[in-house]
Amino acid sequence: MLTAAATLPTPLVSGILQDSKKGPFNIGILGYGDRGSGLHNILASMPDKFKVTAICDNLAFRLENAKKRYGTNEIGYFGDTRKFLEAKNLDIVLVATPLYLHFDHAKAVLEAGKHLYLEKSMAFTVDQTLLLSGLSKKYPKQVIQIGHQYRYSPLYFKVKNMIDKGYLGKITQIDARWDRNHNWRRPVPNVSLERQINWRMYKEYSGGLVAELLSHQMDFVHWAFDCVPTDIYGTGGIDYFRDGRETFDNVQVAVRYEKEGMIGNFGATCGNQHEGYSFKIKGSKGMVNLLTNEGMFYPEPETRAELEQVDGVSGATKLEWAEDKKGINLVDGPLKDGSFYALEDFHRCLQKNDLPHSNITNGGRTAIAVALANKSLFEGSKQIWKPEYNLV
Repeated sequence: MLTAAATLPTPLVSGILQDSKKGPFNIGILGYGDRGSGLHNILASMPDKFKVTAICDNLAFRLENAKKRYGTNEIGYFGDTRKFLEAKNLDIVLVATPLYLHFDHAKAVLEAGKHLYLEKSMAFTVDQTLLLSGLSKKYPKQVIQIGHQYRYSPLYFKVKNMIDKGYLGKITQIDARWDRNHNWRRPVPNVSLERQINWRMYKEYSGGLVAELLSHQMDFVHWAFDCVPTDIYGTGGIDYFRDGRETFDNVQVAVRYEKEGMIGNFGATCGNQHEGYSFKIKGSKGMVNLLTNEGMFYPEPETRAELEQVDGVSGATKLEWAEDKKGINLVDGPLKDGSFYALEDFHRCLQKNDLPHSNITNGGRTAIAVALANKSLFEGSKQIWKPEYNLV
């Protein structure tokens, strides 16, 4: 029952099938910081599906690092976005630039006629999100996927299935954290590059902890419950690192989902790492506690008694109880990085002109929730979800 392998669902919308491309798709990476270079590592493990043929970054040392690792025989290197997008051997562009550039770069990629893999959050502001949603409709033949990779994790699909089938009962509370005891800064080779490299620290460029971390858990809630927030209220501050940063290092966001009768609590701090990534979904029949690649189901007493009876008497599928006998393991074996599953399905969508599971519509709703949370954090005001934010 609970340990059955999860599978990816049928795409939300199916387009006209196209002949499969022979050989891998040529992909260019725009933005080669930690995320762009990390995704390159995953792409390199999928040579039958993708071939990186171009890398673009405005910081020369990043290009030099890439050249040392991957050479110059098959990859072109660009410091200019326009010239990069003019490259003839590009089918796809993967955008992993700072958040404030997502809209401009996504727009340029679509206008250049390329397929788009756009890292989360989809856009920086509510207005940019609405504009990009409208713009995308002009390019129906171009596949656009948003980088919320947990929508592709077998573990997270399993939990969604449990929610759909009522294993958790009536869910009223969600507690999500992503904590660390670290200043979140990257080393800067030259002080003049501080704002370019540590853009996450500055309000002009970044959505801070909510965009970079908590957006993943917010997006899962939207997906698993097919919902959007009713209202959002956040509080936070620069409470630990007095180092000139502008984005908060300590945040807590409360989200009301009125139709579903749920409260979501999303928090992050840079001052303690004990919990790390934690995602607890609490229902009347049991609670799921998720890590990135691990998960446990803790049944309530009555539910536990039922499960033990099924497990011990009826001969049903053996449940894998934890060593302390308090919970049930949800993972059958080792999982790959969530981005691997996301890129694997992106390849399928490219071949068949399907709408990605993480797309402009649902990725946009999460981007709007993030933007509203940050507005609340910095203004101290409750933000109300408007009908136009639902996107279609």
